[in-house]
Amino acid sequence: MPRVAPSPLAAAIDVFVAGFCFTRSFTHPYEPARIGPIRVLRDGPRQTKTPPRRDEWVASQTAPTTVDQLARQHSKGRFCLSIITGDNTPNAGVIAAYKALRYRYASSEPVMVHTLQRIPRITSPATIRRVTTPAEADRVNQAAGQRQIFPEHLESGSRLRQYFAEIDGEIVGMVRSISCAQGNWCSNMFVQPEHRRKHIGSALLASMLRDDRAHGAKLAVLTASHAGAKLYASLGYEQVGTLLLFTPQR
Repeated sequence: MPRVAPSPLAAAIDVFVAGFCFTRSFTHPYEPARIGPIRVLRDGPRQTKTPPRRDEWVASQTAPTTVDQLARQHSKGRFCLSIITGDNTPNAGVIAAYKALRYRYASSEPVMVHTLQRIPRITSPATIRRVTTPAEADRVNQAAGQRQIFPEHLESGSRLRQYFAEIDGEIVGMVRSISCAQGNWCSNMFVQPEHRRKHIGSALLASMLRDDRAHGAKLAVLTASHAGAKLYASLGYEQVGTLLLFTPQR
């Protein structure tokens, strides 16, 4: 039988898991594993006594009681729940169900996808470039205040592509794309506050999306703030779900 393509939401969840683990692995391997019907993202084995980062449980269309039981039984320490609902799911009922299981509702983020078929042309005062040299990588890392890209990511075939926006020699924005099996993950989109509302973020994303398409991706995925979702929608992203974040009550 021919393989059935995953739904947009299922593909988006796969990209989220792969992309999130990739960026979290910058400091130490952060790995996905499936336990029953859901997935847990957690630190790989450590050789030091450094405390592990919290486990993140990712679930969609799984009963809250099942998610709760598996997370509490198999978590090694601190944990949170990322519950991803479909776009037509009434989130109030989901939130109430997890609150009844003694979880604190922390936040929500739209899960958005771009099919890369129509990408608008954007004019902005910034020059948009992909990082291709160690000097550019150092500049971006310094502007960000933390590592956004490593030397190995400059090599041909790297899963990570980093972009930056520049005005008069100053880096004013950045974004990166992570290649995953089901699509590309958009990570760490940022524009300096004093340079917002100048279409710089849109120009960064449009450049990134065109390269996603040129490199063979069929789907681009991100999670957004509710305010940011309006920007992404103007570029052709569509919301396919919502990520609801929960933490256990103390």
